[in-house]
Amino acid sequence: MPPDTHTTLTFDSNGATCAAWLTLPSGPGPHPGLVLVHGFGANHTMSLEQYEQHFSQAGIATLAFDYRGLGASGGFPRQRLSLRKHRQDVDAAFRFLAGLPDIDAGRVGLWGTSLGAMHALQVAAARDDVAAVVVQCPIVDGPAVVRRLGLGAMLHLTPAILTDLARRVLGRTPHYIPVVGPAGSAAAVTAPGALEGWNSTVSPGGYFDNRVGASDVAEIAITTAVRTASRITAPALICVSDRETLMDPQCAEDIARRAPRGETRHYDADHFDVYHLPLLAQLLADQTTFLRKHLHVDPA
Repeated sequence: MPPDTHTTLTFDSNGATCAAWLTLPSGPGPHPGLVLVHGFGANHTMSLEQYEQHFSQAGIATLAFDYRGLGASGGFPRQRLSLRKHRQDVDAAFRFLAGLPDIDAGRVGLWGTSLGAMHALQVAAARDDVAAVVVQCPIVDGPAVVRRLGLGAMLHLTPAILTDLARRVLGRTPHYIPVVGPAGSAAAVTAPGALEGWNSTVSPGGYFDNRVGASDVAEIAITTAVRTASRITAPALICVSDRETLMDPQCAEDIARRAPRGETRHYDADHFDVYHLPLLAQLLADQTTFLRKHLHVDPA
């Protein structure tokens, strides 16, 4: 099979420029397409290439992108992680991919990992033209994250959150805290093994900017995809990590139960096992079977 075509592009999201990477299958189009939505504080260099290559070889074009203010995308201040704006970025990426000449606009889906699953599901709930949605190790309910990580951890962040809020009011640069850190530290996530897990997703030659505006954490605590799941008209595959460390996996089950065309696959995994072999191979096989069916990919 000839090498897949990989092109660096940009698209506009509410006036900000988002960097994007389009990977096309071999052969003539129009192709079905899939927007890849990464997780909290992540960027394109954190494990996304393995999904780009796999799905494109299965006949599905992919568009990966960095949220505004992160990675290779424009936007200031840097590392200000607004969930509302990130959902706008996902929606803009979907419209951009669907409008490309090599893409069949009627066969475009969403794929989300970790907190990107929340965005993918919420955008799918707001649109009736999403052909399929797949999420893995999904973080879909902010209140459940707070319960799993502990109220004490959130209270530990309160001084930093208040400092950052004051800097917002004054129009100053953010007061940053680490996205992830060891237990007891002033990081947004301090679950056991999380720091090692986050770093394990960085691809060779990639990077992880481990900082976030402190008050952005409060937005996660009050955001959920569960309430809107019943509005998802697309077929939805929820890949549940049964040993999820960042949220009660029952919340992911709730999404599948509420979505009219939702279904689950269960994996003996924690939050980060899904990015690595041998489990990665099983998830990719299951997700590809689902996507080829619902995006109507011709048999190879």
